[in-house]
Amino acid sequence: MLSNNKIVRAASTDEYVEMIKQAIDETFDLRQAIEFDEEFMAEGRELVDEIEATLKGVYESMKAGSYEFATGDLPYMASMKKYHEAMVPFRYLLKRINETHNKGLELKDT
Repeated sequence: MLSNNKIVRAASTDEYVEMIKQAIDETFDLRQAIEFDEEFMAEGRELVDEIEATLKGVYESMKAGSYEFATGDLPYMASMKKYHEAMVPFRYLLKRINETHNKGLELKDT
Protein backbone atom coordinates (compact mmCIF):
# COMPACT_ATOMS: atom_id res chain seq x y z
CA MET A 1 0.00 0.00 0.00
CA LEU A 2 1.44 3.35 -1.01
CA SER A 3 0.93 6.24 1.33
CA ASN A 4 1.43 9.85 0.34
CA ASN A 5 4.51 10.38 2.46
CA LYS A 6 6.43 7.13 2.01
CA ILE A 7 8.26 6.37 -1.20
CA VAL A 8 8.63 2.63 -1.58
CA ARG A 9 12.24 1.65 -2.22
CA ALA A 10 13.36 -1.31 -4.30
CA ALA A 11 13.27 -4.57 -2.33
CA SER A 12 16.11 -6.25 -4.23
CA THR A 13 19.07 -5.46 -6.42
CA ASP A 14 17.20 -6.93 -9.39
CA GLU A 15 14.22 -4.65 -8.75
CA TYR A 16 16.53 -1.64 -8.41
CA VAL A 17 18.26 -2.46 -11.70
CA GLU A 18 14.86 -2.87 -13.40
CA MET A 19 13.73 0.51 -12.03
CA ILE A 20 16.87 2.13 -13.45
CA LYS A 21 16.43 0.42 -16.84
CA GLN A 22 12.77 1.50 -16.94
CA ALA A 23 13.72 5.10 -16.13
CA ILE A 24 16.40 5.06 -18.87
CA ASP A 25 13.72 3.85 -21.32
CA GLU A 26 11.36 6.59 -20.10
CA THR A 27 14.14 9.13 -20.59
CA PHE A 28 14.61 7.93 -24.17
CA ASP A 29 10.86 8.34 -24.79
CA LEU A 30 10.90 11.81 -23.27
CA ARG A 31 13.85 12.78 -25.48
CA GLN A 32 11.86 11.59 -28.51
CA ALA A 33 8.90 13.74 -27.43
CA ILE A 34 11.15 16.77 -27.04
CA GLU A 35 12.61 16.28 -30.50
CA PHE A 36 9.10 15.87 -31.93
CA ASP A 37 7.74 18.99 -30.21
CA GLU A 38 10.89 21.11 -29.93
CA GLU A 39 9.01 24.41 -29.68
CA PHE A 40 7.18 23.59 -26.45
CA MET A 41 9.56 21.19 -24.77
CA ALA A 42 13.05 22.44 -25.63
CA GLU A 43 13.69 23.65 -22.08
CA GLY A 44 13.46 20.05 -20.89
CA ARG A 45 16.43 18.86 -22.95
CA GLU A 46 18.97 19.82 -20.28
CA LEU A 47 17.03 17.95 -17.59
CA VAL A 48 16.68 14.86 -19.80
CA ASP A 49 20.43 14.91 -20.46
CA GLU A 50 21.15 15.08 -16.73
CA ILE A 51 18.68 12.31 -15.82
CA GLU A 52 20.02 10.05 -18.55
CA ALA A 53 23.69 10.65 -17.65
CA THR A 54 23.00 10.04 -13.96
CA LEU A 55 21.02 6.84 -14.51
CA LYS A 56 23.52 5.43 -16.99
CA GLY A 57 26.32 6.24 -14.54
CA VAL A 58 24.51 4.42 -11.73
CA TYR A 59 23.81 1.44 -14.00
CA GLU A 60 27.42 1.24 -15.23
CA SER A 61 28.81 1.49 -11.69
CA MET A 62 26.48 -1.34 -10.60
CA LYS A 63 27.68 -3.52 -13.48
CA ALA A 64 31.29 -2.72 -12.58
CA GLY A 65 30.71 -3.48 -8.90
CA SER A 66 31.73 0.01 -7.79
CA TYR A 67 28.24 1.38 -6.99
CA GLU A 68 27.71 2.91 -3.56
CA PHE A 69 24.40 3.60 -1.85
CA ALA A 70 23.86 6.66 0.34
CA THR A 71 26.09 9.20 -1.39
CA GLY A 72 23.41 11.91 -1.22
CA ASP A 73 20.64 12.83 -3.63
CA LEU A 74 21.24 11.92 -7.23
CA PRO A 75 22.07 15.07 -9.27
CA TYR A 76 18.76 15.20 -11.14
CA MET A 77 16.71 15.63 -7.95
CA ALA A 78 17.65 19.31 -7.52
CA SER A 79 17.16 20.00 -11.22
CA MET A 80 13.69 18.39 -11.33
CA LYS A 81 12.40 20.95 -8.82
CA LYS A 82 12.87 23.66 -11.46
CA TYR A 83 10.49 22.00 -13.93
CA HIS A 84 6.73 21.55 -13.99
CA GLU A 85 5.65 18.04 -13.01
CA ALA A 86 4.21 17.45 -16.49
CA MET A 87 7.70 17.79 -17.96
CA VAL A 88 8.77 14.52 -16.30
CA PRO A 89 5.83 12.08 -16.30
CA PHE A 90 7.94 9.39 -14.59
CA ARG A 91 8.95 11.65 -11.69
CA TYR A 92 7.74 9.15 -9.06
CA LEU A 93 9.99 6.42 -10.51
CA LEU A 94 12.95 8.81 -10.35
CA LYS A 95 12.07 9.61 -6.72
CA ARG A 96 11.95 5.86 -5.93
CA ILE A 97 15.40 5.39 -7.48
CA ASN A 98 16.76 8.33 -5.48
CA GLU A 99 15.14 7.06 -2.26
CA THR A 100 16.64 3.60 -2.80
CA HIS A 101 20.00 5.20 -3.58
CA ASN A 102 19.91 7.20 -0.34
CA LYS A 103 18.48 4.60 2.04
CA GLY A 104 19.40 1.30 0.42
CA LEU A 105 17.12 -1.57 -0.43
CA GLU A 106 13.78 -1.99 1.37
CA LEU A 107 14.60 -5.34 2.93
CA LYS A 108 11.64 -7.22 4.31
CA ASP A 109 11.84 -8.90 7.70
CA THR A 110 11.36 -12.63 7.34
